[in-house]
Amino acid sequence: MQNKVQRVVVIGTGGTIAGTAASAADHTGYTAAQIGVAQLVAAVPPLGERALELVQLAQVDSKDMGFEVWRDLARAVQTALARPDVAGVVVTHGTDTLEETAWFLQAVLAPAKPVVLTAAMRPATALSADGPQNLADAVMVAAWPQARGVVAVLSGRVHGAADVRKAHTYRVDAFDSGDAGPVALVEEGRLRLLRAWPHGTAMGLDRVLAMDPALWPWVEILTSGAGARADAVRALVDAGVKGLVVAGTGNGTIHVALEAALAEAQAQGVTVWRASRCGMGPVLGEHPRGWASAGAFTPAKARVAMMLELMQA
Repeated sequence: MQNKVQRVVVIGTGGTIAGTAASAADHTGYTAAQIGVAQLVAAVPPLGERALELVQLAQVDSKDMGFEVWRDLARAVQTALARPDVAGVVVTHGTDTLEETAWFLQAVLAPAKPVVLTAAMRPATALSADGPQNLADAVMVAAWPQARGVVAVLSGRVHGAADVRKAHTYRVDAFDSGDAGPVALVEEGRLRLLRAWPHGTAMGLDRVLAMDPALWPWVEILTSGAGARADAVRALVDAGVKGLVVAGTGNGTIHVALEAALAEAQAQGVTVWRASRCGMGPVLGEHPRGWASAGAFTPAKARVAMMLELMQA
């Protein structure tokens, strides 16, 4: 017996990949989230041969991504993946917060099928737009039989959710996976696997859906540097912050004035983690005050991880 056709669900959330500019030569002065997912797919002729289902879940510039969209996106992804006729899901997204959304979905769902985020550094109206090829590659990965977990597909590289980060402000190949390297490479419509697909234990959607996104634990990022002051820490604690991720210098080191204020915050029940403001490398070793290391997570991704941990407390 022949297997049923496996379809890919493509969920649109906006971003530069759906952006437009007045001039085809303009790569930066564009407006994000202007084109619907159906139009994006129609602009990639090879996708006409695929069994696709299109969903316009949101239309936002990803710098303005919110927890309500995350909640709705996680629910839509889980619903799609539960269907036996769905091989995987593609999410079109903006580049600015893609790494955060990727880790949120992986931590909450840890899916056994592939969930592929893709994006673009240039708007859809650009002479050499990167979105169409990224979208074609993402659909191919989402339909790949052995693929699983949340990944991001950009510029021919498949990045795992735990490792992907935006590493350049402007280049088309703006994303990397730090020391871990990509999970796979897309080569002429096929995958060359380099390491294991993302896996893990899912937090589950129940807690996410049960809590109003406005009430999700408040976590902020602070940066340590020359002349750092304690005022910001105390102001955040007074305002009700629940967790603080410190983007420390080097191997997660923290200015003495900031460290003293963080100790006060910890004594008042605020969770403190150490990350690094360096672009590469993990935070190693123990801190005398017992503050946990964010490992190789970027400060932005560590913020998401802490929020989810506090949500389960």
